[in-house]
Amino acid sequence: MTAAADRATRAPAPWRRVDRAAGGLALDLGLYAASAAFAAVTAATSTLPPHRAWGSIAAFGYLVAALAVAGQLAARRRDAAAALAGLPARWAVTGLAWATTTLLPLLAQSVQRAAGRTDRAQEEVVVVEHSGNRLAETGTPYLGHDAIAALPADERLLGYTPYQPGMALFGLPRAVADGWWTDARVWFAVATALLLALAVRVLRTGAPTAADTPTAGDPAGGGDRAATVLRGFQAATVLPVCALTLATGGDDLPVLAACLLALALAATGRPGRAGLAVGAAGALKLFAWPVALVLIAWAATHRSAGRLAAGALGLPALALLPALLVDRDALVENVLRFPLGHGLVTSPAQSPFPGHLIATTLPGGRVAAAALLVAAGAAIAVRLLRRPPRTATAAALICGYGLLAAILLMPTTRFGYLLYPVALLAWAPALTRPAPAPAAP
Repeated sequence: MTAAADRATRAPAPWRRVDRAAGGLALDLGLYAASAAFAAVTAATSTLPPHRAWGSIAAFGYLVAALAVAGQLAARRRDAAAALAGLPARWAVTGLAWATTTLLPLLAQSVQRAAGRTDRAQEEVVVVEHSGNRLAETGTPYLGHDAIAALPADERLLGYTPYQPGMALFGLPRAVADGWWTDARVWFAVATALLLALAVRVLRTGAPTAADTPTAGDPAGGGDRAATVLRGFQAATVLPVCALTLATGGDDLPVLAACLLALALAATGRPGRAGLAVGAAGALKLFAWPVALVLIAWAATHRSAGRLAAGALGLPALALLPALLVDRDALVENVLRFPLGHGLVTSPAQSPFPGHLIATTLPGGRVAAAALLVAAGAAIAVRLLRRPPRTATAAALICGYGLLAAILLMPTTRFGYLLYPVALLAWAPALTRPAPAPAAP
């Protein structure tokens, strides 16, 4: 897997040709146009009010971005070196798209919710805010089994907090005041923006490791690498699966952004800081833990596994310690029993992926789906032990494909979780650093 991953970053695949067409503008136009259509369909057909509200605003934002790219293409036809068609202009359009398709719908829904609209946030926003309030009052974000059982039957689902303790920090502003700016999504967006900005800066200025530096003539080198950073940023921001998630729920985006930062730090030879970044992600949600394990395997090939593991495992452990000391049973009920399907209620996440279909339609399907999931995890673990990734690019690809397999095979999952593998796979080419210029004869 890792050898194939390294070759994939160097081969002139058809995807690379599509990505480079018209200086990247052709794919930009396709991305924004298709996203506008998706947002319009979501606004017209979604059964979830927050999703419809997102689509009604985002469709226009994507359309504006598509028109801007059409103007860039026209300028490029007149002059291939036109500044309007260059990479800085593409960054500007991407920023405009993110503002109009993610941040504007998010702020609109936050303001409407503060004014009394109860249908302007998904359940996870309420769960995180409640957990922040409990953290401020009791020292733990979790309710125990008996406390959840005492809730009315239709409120027990919201009584569970299936996240790591660090996620409750985003709910603390709501414990202080009740306003649009204390909406947990606002702080999800702030953290995501800061982490992604830092990741881009690291890739632009950080020194490459020897393993992540391609040879001369590598397609990922030079100016092409700068364009791959933009493409990875687009995948984590303006792609509808990310924009919709952040505007309506949002808890996955800071986790994803911290993982992308960790990979960027790994690519630039900073294993200790990479461990802190992925450890912060792991203190928020379990989805970051597989990324941490892959990065530890990467660090082992650079004799820095201890430095990376200290942050990658230490920060989540420190986050769990207060909750463990305050109420161990509540921690186990929320973090273990509920995700494994042994809580008082079951998770509503039931997207029709193979694992869910197997679990619900075949005799003994839940056991079969769990066995497939375990087998996939074991196969990846064996590969990591026998042939660990030697580059951050290969590590990102393993994380992306591994999480994709897990999401497809989990009996309880959501379409929105696909943002992890999509963004990780799009981020991987950006981690290959440019080769040094050849010496003059």
